[in-house]
Amino acid sequence: IKEGVDVEHTDSKTIASKSASTLLDDCKSTAKSHLSSDPESAINILEDLTKCVQKGIAVEIERANEEIAFQATVRKDMAALVENYTCADESLNTTEAKRTEYWESGGEFGRRMKVSVMIDRPASRIHTIEDFLTDDECRAVEEAAAPLLHDATVADGSGGSKLSESRKAQQAGIKVHWEKEEEGDLIARLSRRVYDYVNHVLPFNIRENGQEDLMSIQYFGRGPDDEAPDRYMPHCDGDCNGLDFKPGNRMATIVMYCDVPEVGGATRFRNSNIHIRPKKYAATFFSYIDPVSMKMDNQFTEHSGCPVVEGEKKIVTQWVRLGVDDENPWNSFNTLGIKYSDAENQ
Repeated sequence: IKEGVDVEHTDSKTIASKSASTLLDDCKSTAKSHLSSDPESAINILEDLTKCVQKGIAVEIERANEEIAFQATVRKDMAALVENYTCADESLNTTEAKRTEYWESGGEFGRRMKVSVMIDRPASRIHTIEDFLTDDECRAVEEAAAPLLHDATVADGSGGSKLSESRKAQQAGIKVHWEKEEEGDLIARLSRRVYDYVNHVLPFNIRENGQEDLMSIQYFGRGPDDEAPDRYMPHCDGDCNGLDFKPGNRMATIVMYCDVPEVGGATRFRNSNIHIRPKKYAATFFSYIDPVSMKMDNQFTEHSGCPVVEGEKKIVTQWVRLGVDDENPWNSFNTLGIKYSDAENQ
C-alpha cells in the first residue's frame, strides 16, 4: 500500500466489527464520564453501561433487519421479472451445483447415486439425484394413475382446494401397498427409497405412516402457440414464511421425472436462481425446514414448473410431512395446516 493511501474494508464481518467497536467505545466513554464525576456509584454506572449497549444493539439489529427486508424485496422482484425469460430460454442448462456427493440406496436393488447439492442452507436444501428411479417403477406408477387422472388443484386459502389457471396439469394420487413391499411391489420399492433419502438428509426418522399418497402428475405440450400451456406458477409446497413449523405439515418434497418434454418443463427456484432441466429418471429433492430451530424456509424453495411446449412431462411427487402417523394422517389436516377437528372448535 502506498504511503498516504487509506484502505477501508467493506466486507460484512469488518463492518459489523467496526460498528460494534464504535458502539462499545461510545458507551465506555459515557461510563467513564459518569465515573469521574461520581466515583461511588459504580453499580449504577454498570447498569447504565448495560442499557447503553442494549439500546445500541437494538438500533443496529433494527437497521440490519430493514436492510435485509429491502434486499429480499429487490431480489424477489428481480426473480419475478426474469421468470418467463428463463423458462423460455431453451439454451439455459441446469444451474451448476455447489458440490457433488454420492448416496447409496438400500434394499435388494440398492445402488450408488450421484447427488448434486444446489443449496445447503439450514432451512433451504435443494438437491438433484441422478437415476433415482427406474423405467419399470415409472410404468407401474403411470399404470396405477391412468384410471384416476383428473385436473390438478391448488389450495384455496381457506383450508380447501380449487381448480386454478396457475396450475394446469392432470394428477392422480397413488396409494402405496406397503403390505406388498416384501413381495417386491415396484411402487412400494420406490416409495421406500423416497423416505430413505429424506432420512439421509434430515434427522427426523420419517416413516410412511400417515403420509400423503404418491402423486402422479402429467403435463402435455400443445405447441408454441398455445396461450394457456400446462405449467405450475411459482408456489411453495409448504409454509415458506420463515415462521415456526406447524406439526403435521409438509417439510420436504421429492419430484421424480419419468418422461421429459422436448421443449420446456424445467423446474425453477426463482428466489434462489436455481434452474433445473428435467432429466429422465432423475429426481429433485428440496426441504424447507431448519431441523434445529424448526423454522420454515423463507421463500428460497418457492418454485415453478415452466410451461411444457412440446412433448410430455410425467413426474412422480412425494410431499413429506412431519408429525403425522396412523392416528393423525395427512388428510386430517386442511390446506392451511390446521387439523379439521381443531378448526371446527375455533
